[in-house]
Amino acid sequence: MRAPLIPIQILLFSLLNCGSIMAGLVKSDTEDFIDWWPHTVFYQIYPRSFKDSNGDGIGDLKGITSKLRYLADTGITATWLSPIFQSPMVDFGYDISDYKAIQPEYGTMQDFEELIDTAFELGIKVILDFVPNHSSDQHEWFKKSAAKEPGYEDFYVWHDGILQENGTRVPPNNWPSVFYGSAWEWHEGRQQYYLHQFTKEQPDLNYRNPRVVQAMDDVLLFWLKKGVAGFRIDAVNHLFEDESLKDEPLSGKTADSLSYDYTKHIYSRDLPEVLEMIHHWRQLLDDFSAKHPERPTRIMMTEAYGGLTQLADYYEDSNGVRGSHLPFNFHFITDVKGDSDARDYVYNVEKWLIYMPRGHAANWVMGNHDNPRVASRFGPASVDAMNMLLLTLPGVAVTYNGEELGMVDYRELSWEDTVDPPARNVGEEHYKEVSRDPVRTPFQWSNATNAGFSTATKTWLPVHPNYLELNLEAQKAAKRSHYQVYKDLLELRKSGIMRVGRFNIEPLSRWVFAFKRSYPNFESIITVINVSDQEQLVDLSEFLSQPKKLVVEVAGVDSKYQTGDIILAEHFGFNLPPGGGIVLKERSLAIMSQQRRNLVKQLIKSANVVLVGLLVYNLWRHKWTKVNFNQQQQQQPQPQHQHRF
Repeated sequence: MRAPLIPIQILLFSLLNCGSIMAGLVKSDTEDFIDWWPHTVFYQIYPRSFKDSNGDGIGDLKGITSKLRYLADTGITATWLSPIFQSPMVDFGYDISDYKAIQPEYGTMQDFEELIDTAFELGIKVILDFVPNHSSDQHEWFKKSAAKEPGYEDFYVWHDGILQENGTRVPPNNWPSVFYGSAWEWHEGRQQYYLHQFTKEQPDLNYRNPRVVQAMDDVLLFWLKKGVAGFRIDAVNHLFEDESLKDEPLSGKTADSLSYDYTKHIYSRDLPEVLEMIHHWRQLLDDFSAKHPERPTRIMMTEAYGGLTQLADYYEDSNGVRGSHLPFNFHFITDVKGDSDARDYVYNVEKWLIYMPRGHAANWVMGNHDNPRVASRFGPASVDAMNMLLLTLPGVAVTYNGEELGMVDYRELSWEDTVDPPARNVGEEHYKEVSRDPVRTPFQWSNATNAGFSTATKTWLPVHPNYLELNLEAQKAAKRSHYQVYKDLLELRKSGIMRVGRFNIEPLSRWVFAFKRSYPNFESIITVINVSDQEQLVDLSEFLSQPKKLVVEVAGVDSKYQTGDIILAEHFGFNLPPGGGIVLKERSLAIMSQQRRNLVKQLIKSANVVLVGLLVYNLWRHKWTKVNFNQQQQQQPQPQHQHRF
């Protein structure tokens, strides 16, 4: 008869329990502590310039789908697509003629659905650019409104204008367009002016009309059902205008009445009703998420170049009502320049964190399709440092396609090749000052024809001539490159310390600043940035407390350090190259000792469990042996006794 298996199971359980405890020590640093979006890097794709799949010189949806593996291999888990909806392309997709259709140049609805399916398979969320402030003048809504069809009369903002004494009719007020010129255009058919805060082909919708709100809700739900993870809402602070349509006060910045800087925009943007609409859309997204708990949280990112208090209210108002998940933080674009010093960077980081309501996710936007690229604003030598800054700060990071390579603006684009509306509006003499085309040139995949973007004879915008040297293929093959630095930073972001670590930042000198991510019993991460055009000696002795050594996690292409290099305590003075940065891991005696103590405690605990298991097994075995002996004794034949009579 064999011994029962129960004691062996106890022993195996003890050993497995020991393994699970040890695995917990390893796993805790990479666990996903939060929802999918508060720590995500959103990669902005400008579809027209990303990848052309059919050789017409224009990027498209199939091109994007073919490159989603690149995003996944890099470590990107969310992408935001600039507008892909049907459009006459006056403003390259920001003038929408059908909110529920795909622009034919970009493909079909089936192409979009295949993109969503492929992204899902690769673990990539897709965010769409939603443009609610205005439509195209080719939209059916505008045509019906111009014809005063019932139900559409007030879909847009119309006004008779002012009839002067000489019989001339002029716009109702002095509001200028963002894209230069009056914000009012006369419509001959309706015999009224309509408001357009951007081009005249982009009439402003009237959000005081409930029918407009309902129509836009239907658009959002249509795309949510297609599987998108949320929306980036364009120009959200322009949604409402003061009903009185009064003249705005002059700014004093310019005498040019056609310039957007001519007035203070107190009646044409940033009105209180904007916040109410943000709350409305947040509720729509939350309701959809609640009805579909098996799907990821649906989110909203909002674009508004506004004040800190206004953007903080976008997160959550004074009554605790939540709005935008991520009101875009443009301070690295608007408030920090190439000649800014370390104090400017520290100030702009801290002021956002101070004003942001507690319990929300910070976000940092380093570039986009409307502003000069990082390498052009701060200099090519600063590319790695700016990506280190962007990707090691707490919260969400937004990367514009090409910034991972250090692509630069193509400022020598000719007038003949210029297509950007504001640039065309100001004329040949001044177009270079305002054109956004240099930021939107095709992605540089390789040194093949047209940088591997397209096989066309002519692309919609010329490719930057430096693509022969600056391209993804070359950077993948290089021993060190901007792309490899970027990829290493995304890998570092997976660590627990980068998700939940506390944050502090200090200027170490006029030109160098450092910040630290720390958490009890974890090794801290320190980022050090030199924003000057000279090599700087860095002294971290006062910034750190009792470190034993620093280990290089990520170093720039011009750094003398490499990943894994050690900087000992007695040599905490080191040099950073011009515009350089470095990311370090702090290892201190205190941290190492605590880690050892925790490890010993876990080992002792596991050993105790094993010993208890063995003891139970031995006791049970002893009991089984005793019982078996007694059973054997009972089964032996008893001697027959003779009775005498």
